[in-house]
Amino acid sequence: MRPVDLAREHGLSTQAVRNYEDAGILPAAERTVHGYRTYTPLHAQALRAFLALVAGHGHQTATSIMQAVNRGATDDALRLIDASHAQLLDDRRTLQAVEAALRDSLGEHAPVPQERGDTFIGPLARRLGIRPATLRKWERAGLVRPRRDPQTGYRVYGAADVRDVRLAHQLRRGGYLLEQIAPLIGQVRAAGGVAPLESTLREWGERLSARGRAMLTGAAALDAYLDCRPLDCRPLDCRPAPRPRAD
Repeated sequence: MRPVDLAREHGLSTQAVRNYEDAGILPAAERTVHGYRTYTPLHAQALRAFLALVAGHGHQTATSIMQAVNRGATDDALRLIDASHAQLLDDRRTLQAVEAALRDSLGEHAPVPQERGDTFIGPLARRLGIRPATLRKWERAGLVRPRRDPQTGYRVYGAADVRDVRLAHQLRRGGYLLEQIAPLIGQVRAAGGVAPLESTLREWGERLSARGRAMLTGAAALDAYLDCRPLDCRPLDCRPAPRPRAD
């Protein structure tokens, strides 16, 4: 098989196939006496495996997985896959925590509560059953951004600030760290509140499900590649020096 034969199946350029081989994503190709690369069904399966892995694990992780397999370090490749699945599980738990926090704050079908007027740190802390020092700590972590009264310098919490505090409070009760909560509060702010965030959460869940399915597809393709690799396949680190490039 020529580079173009591998490239055509996936709509790639022949240079992309050469680059994948140079990066260790494909096993080393044999060369003709004139220096041209020759590929086999093994290389075709390696390319299928890599492209399938990219969809679920991302380009960088997929590259590392294939490099590990091709140098004979299958356990390293499996550890990378395990870590990627662990990250997906953590993302699912984060999504569930946000959904639970919204349910606890708003009720299953309750409308978004409308805060009226401004409040200060003491009354807000008493309302939630926390200390004012906790609110100051959350402010330093970026979870809430109260403005300052120009006359007194006191913190003033508006409706959006109270919303952010409530959500942070629920997530903290769920065991989440401040550095995990901060980006979620940022999403609420960017969405303009918790109501628009509901569609964002649905899309987030759909993306996680699609990623999980893609991981299954990638696992099947990688398993097929592992099955067709010869038992005595040389690691990439031990391949002979390439002949001068003719292609």
